[in-house]
Amino acid sequence: MISSLALSSGKVDAMSIQEKATWLWDTSLIMDDQEKILLFLEHNDVNKVYLQIDQGIASNDYKHFISNASHRGIRIYALDGAASWVSAEGSRSQDELFNWLHTYNENSTESEQFSGVHLDVEPYLNSGWSLHQAQTIESYQTLIMKASEKASQLQLTLEVDMPFWFDEVQYNNEFGKGLLADWVIDHVDSVTIMAYRDAAKDIISIVEHEIAYASTVNKSIVIGVETGASEEGENITFYDNGEAFMNEQLILVQQHFSNNDAFHGVAIHYVENWMTMRP
Repeated sequence: MISSLALSSGKVDAMSIQEKATWLWDTSLIMDDQEKILLFLEHNDVNKVYLQIDQGIASNDYKHFISNASHRGIRIYALDGAASWVSAEGSRSQDELFNWLHTYNENSTESEQFSGVHLDVEPYLNSGWSLHQAQTIESYQTLIMKASEKASQLQLTLEVDMPFWFDEVQYNNEFGKGLLADWVIDHVDSVTIMAYRDAAKDIISIVEHEIAYASTVNKSIVIGVETGASEEGENITFYDNGEAFMNEQLILVQQHFSNNDAFHGVAIHYVENWMTMRP
């Protein structure tokens, strides 16, 4: 299916292969509002969903949702993570996720399986970031390395969410030294940049380093934007702008990076908010 953004941009061939992704945090919706969610995703040409894993939900419910999404050309990635994962006991939560994924995919048909893992671990929200930043960064890198190994064992793609400002964060530890953004890009298959701004020129500006670096190491970048209300500033989210304006800005972003192989599309955070946006 060729996306409406692709048609509007006049770059059908290039844009139609790009990802259009979204996060789905309220996992109960795959049971309570599955058809509504899938129709919305299909109508908006979404081809990838980061689905929050709730291990309390039965495997059959995941199988039903993923199978129905697969038939619509939508890939589902297992979404999980928390700032607490970089603490001493946090690795247990990561182990539980990968153990659950292993069991789930082993007992599912191809059309019912997750296509990959998408981690949303924001170490700067952990108290250790302000108290012991260097140590917290190293813990985060250890987590990424472990996730990469486990995803590889399960033959799953590994992706992470990353703030745009990691290109200003330095590390110098057992993993070497340099910019944290570059290190993360090096060690996962794809990065979704949380480029939370409401104007194309600002979005482009804050991701240019990551796109440029990813292109040199043959990695992919997806650019994420926000639709929820925010108290962080007036220019953070498209919440007050409406969906039509958001789509116009995303077209401009896509056009700007259309000739860069590292740019793999856009992601909209998140579907529950997106569905209630004004036109």
